[in-house]
Amino acid sequence: MQQSAVPELAHTHTRPIHWVATATAVAGVVALSSVLQPHSATAAQAAGPESKTAPGALAPDPKGVDFPLECGPVKAIVVKKASGDLDGDGRPETVAVVHCDAPMGTPPDGVYVLTRGTDSERPRVVATLVDPKDRQTVSEFALRDGAVAATLLGYSSSDVPSCCPDVTDSAKWTWDNGAFVRSTPAGAQSV
Repeated sequence: MQQSAVPELAHTHTRPIHWVATATAVAGVVALSSVLQPHSATAAQAAGPESKTAPGALAPDPKGVDFPLECGPVKAIVVKKASGDLDGDGRPETVAVVHCDAPMGTPPDGVYVLTRGTDSERPRVVATLVDPKDRQTVSEFALRDGAVAATLLGYSSSDVPSCCPDVTDSAKWTWDNGAFVRSTPAGAQSV
């Protein structure tokens, strides 16, 4: 082994100035990363070639809608939403996942379809896809190819605590003959 011509390199011993420089560099990276953030993700469906949404048609906004949900003293909140033309009429609908803003526990979700009437700008609920009385929560949710797809978490019996759902169910709803029809892939439920 050959010995180095330089006795000891200066940068092999840490000094307080090295720690100050490192802390300054880390603080600079953190500050820069807080300024340069990616755009927020949304569950909204992008208009594809099969979309026949009328130009200028706005999707219904779930804000201020009276959902058929009993929350007592707390408010109903929209936790997820997505929009797209589900019935092929050229106007977008909005699907909203809503639950009570409970301070503790896991409140069940309701999944509602909203539309605007041709004579009214106020959105209204036209269908309930998941009723909160069924004690299910929505873990995944999307609009794809004119259908609503969701992964639902539920309970095998009333003895299962509401903190710990033990049943997973995949569901898909499509518009058929004037109503939303649920289809569930075979073997989708698991306990």
